[in-house]
Amino acid sequence: MLKEYNELIFEISQPGHVSYDLPENDVPTYDLTKDLPEYLNRQEVAKLPEVSELQLVRHYTALSNKNFGIESGPYPLGSCTMKYNPKVNETIAALDGFSQIHPQQEPETAQGALELLHNLQEYLAEITGMDHISLQPAAGAHGELAAILMFKAFHEANGEGEQRKNIIVPDSAHGTNPATATVAGYETFEIPSTKEGIIDIEALKQVVNEETAGIMLTNPNTAGLYERDIQEIVDIVHEVGGLAYYDGANSNAIMGISNPGAMGFDAVHLNLHKTFTGPHGGGGPGSGPIGVKANLEAFLPVPRIEKVDEHYVINSDYPQSIGRIKGNFGNFGVNVRAYSYIRTMGADGLTQVSKDAVLNSNYLKARIKEYYDVPFAQHCMHEFVVSCKRQKVEHNVNAKDIGKRLLDYGIHSPTTYFPLIVEECLMIEPTETESIRELDQIADAFISISKEIKEDPEIVKQAPHLTSVRRLDETTAARKPVLTYQASLQ
Repeated sequence: MLKEYNELIFEISQPGHVSYDLPENDVPTYDLTKDLPEYLNRQEVAKLPEVSELQLVRHYTALSNKNFGIESGPYPLGSCTMKYNPKVNETIAALDGFSQIHPQQEPETAQGALELLHNLQEYLAEITGMDHISLQPAAGAHGELAAILMFKAFHEANGEGEQRKNIIVPDSAHGTNPATATVAGYETFEIPSTKEGIIDIEALKQVVNEETAGIMLTNPNTAGLYERDIQEIVDIVHEVGGLAYYDGANSNAIMGISNPGAMGFDAVHLNLHKTFTGPHGGGGPGSGPIGVKANLEAFLPVPRIEKVDEHYVINSDYPQSIGRIKGNFGNFGVNVRAYSYIRTMGADGLTQVSKDAVLNSNYLKARIKEYYDVPFAQHCMHEFVVSCKRQKVEHNVNAKDIGKRLLDYGIHSPTTYFPLIVEECLMIEPTETESIRELDQIADAFISISKEIKEDPEIVKQAPHLTSVRRLDETTAARKPVLTYQASLQ
């Protein structure tokens, strides 16, 4: 039996071991410590681990093998679109002309990179039905914030900055939506969902008024349902002078079929690290471009990339802009990957992505709906939700237990306990990149676990059993986190 590799890098350290040994430097060097305040200079040599190159490689390889990623197995994390990242995108992003340039060099020396970014803006504008795009935002929530700050600038320019105080969000919204509105200085009004899982139109009518700055929502919504009254919703907000923002996290369900512009929205953000196959997870990097209609164009972040004749320039001469929201032009490498993906797929391919995502989701829901409660009868889009309330009431097994047991089947857990409108919720998104073989693997695992819950619930409640790290004491981890390795400080 193979030994489990659980040692920390400091525990395998031995004095005198080095990973790489260079000859003594015979070139005069400048002492950088002379330019630093004394309190910033280290008083003692850093106590770093001493390991050989082979030990170092084995250590990090072992760590990587403990992680579960999309290349390990199915990863049906609802609302996050954890789908395969084509390796051709990685190859293109690594080309010298993209990976070896500096964001501060003169635009004349980076025309190829600027052309790519400008073209990407044009592609995203067409996909979303927007008039203008900024690539600056670093990820989804950052794109949201940029859009809502533009809403604020718009209302202020119209002399209604003090009047417009509220942002409306559905109770099924992504959690970042109300957080974004609060950070931007607005009060949030929550709109309930109907029993069908979509926005309650009558409740919306009761809330909108001359103080409404805008509404934030996604379509399809977080329950994976298409808001069939979407144009009426937008019209209701527009009639009182508010603006409509589209959270584009679920865009992989509608590409080539519909778009936020056609639905009447004023602004949208896209998650390139989700819909357009940038690597996703592990804290980033992400990319969350924003698109706007012509009424908000003056407020886009600067600098902006523009084409003058056959030359690409960087222009900051927009006095009403909300300003720079990130250094340079977002996470450039993710943008390159998204550009590669769009060019590879083409218009027909992106449309097929959406069709396959919706097909896969409905197929998986159909296979497991007899074993888990499906709260909404409407056909789902790219994702769907099930409730594990019955399993909890009858066998004291909750949604989190089921998610952890899936790891023993080689499948990552879906999103648990979200959206909040569904009790003991699992939000499942199989994505279009899974074949029917993998979809059946996921369905068979869910069905098998449902039988285990009836016959031997403890095996599910104590899961996972086959991972390198068993179930953690989450309460202690949250209340008493250990953030340093004490032995390294002795």
